[in-house]
Amino acid sequence: MEIWSKVISVLLFLLIFCIIVVSHEFGHFLIAKANGIKVLEFYIGFGPKLIHWKKNETTYSIRLLPLGGACVFEGMDAASMEERTEKKSLKENADYDNSKAEARAAVVEEEDKPEKDDSGSFLKASVWSRFATIIAGPLFNLILGFIIAFIMVCNIAIRDPIATEILDNSAAQAAGIEAGDRMISMNGQKIYLYEDIILFNALYVSGDVDVVYERNGERYTTTLVPQYDETEQRYIIGIVNSTFKEIHGLEYLKYTWYEMRYNLKMTYGSLWKLIRGKVKTTEIAGPVGMANAVNETYESTKEYGAATVFVNMLNIALMLTVNLGILNLLPIPALDGGRLLFIILEMLRGKPIPPDKEAIVHFVGVIFFLILIVLVFFNDIRNVFFL
Repeated sequence: MEIWSKVISVLLFLLIFCIIVVSHEFGHFLIAKANGIKVLEFYIGFGPKLIHWKKNETTYSIRLLPLGGACVFEGMDAASMEERTEKKSLKENADYDNSKAEARAAVVEEEDKPEKDDSGSFLKASVWSRFATIIAGPLFNLILGFIIAFIMVCNIAIRDPIATEILDNSAAQAAGIEAGDRMISMNGQKIYLYEDIILFNALYVSGDVDVVYERNGERYTTTLVPQYDETEQRYIIGIVNSTFKEIHGLEYLKYTWYEMRYNLKMTYGSLWKLIRGKVKTTEIAGPVGMANAVNETYESTKEYGAATVFVNMLNIALMLTVNLGILNLLPIPALDGGRLLFIILEMLRGKPIPPDKEAIVHFVGVIFFLILIVLVFFNDIRNVFFL
């Protein structure tokens, strides 16, 4: 029976992974097509092809390693574009002297060949077409996130940020917060869900926290310092909520945005904490770690029925698609954000960065991410099997 649970967990992870990656790459694919850019290949995974087929000019394939995916556009190969540019330049400048006779002969031979049609080339497309094509991937992840969040809100109980209990000897009790108080903001950050308070605790590093809360229709302010709980291995404020809110009509859309906002805050808050070196290695997960998280979630919820498993898988999918969308917008070489940065520089300069130089930068980014993938993989193995 245990082996079947493992198989189901793996299948659930692969399903979530495929939905998220297909959404991202479909964003690139759809906007590229709308702008007349040819998509040579649309693939999911990396490594050798397991399944592939071709329709029109596009080859669709599923590859061995479930680590991502890509859309390959016509003319995105900077080397081939540079080669054609060099040949054109040679044709314009070739002399009749003997020292360039051989080069000129090569150019004449090249002229006899039919010229390649660059009408569907990515690099020949307008700057706005390229910008839209690249940014579409992350945006489609966020659109998918909103859809998932809406389905979740229709199937879960909502907890407002109202204290139903204040823990004894906690920071909240010392600050004068009482049961029945509604949290409005913490350090200027609006609080809409009880989960926002939990997230604030998770991202807290140090310092005083200015709290605005509401009691009997009146607003009050206080200051507290979250306390580190050695047993729980996290900071806590001491506010507990154990009641749920019924929502109706347009409230579904409002709380869908609150769920999206929560996941966005969690993503960029975690990134900022990582940059500051405040994240433990046990908190960093790659594909193996994510698959393990899916397995643990499935094992802990399956006894409550398929509906509970479904909602929890939606929650993981929401977190991952928002993470993928935000991470890809970072201005890092080889990521969508890195390519967008070059396009923005082109807009500012009025001319593109030489394709060969951009290709070198992205190549360095690819090498960096390959090294990072290996490190994260071994970190996952250690966390899952040895800690």
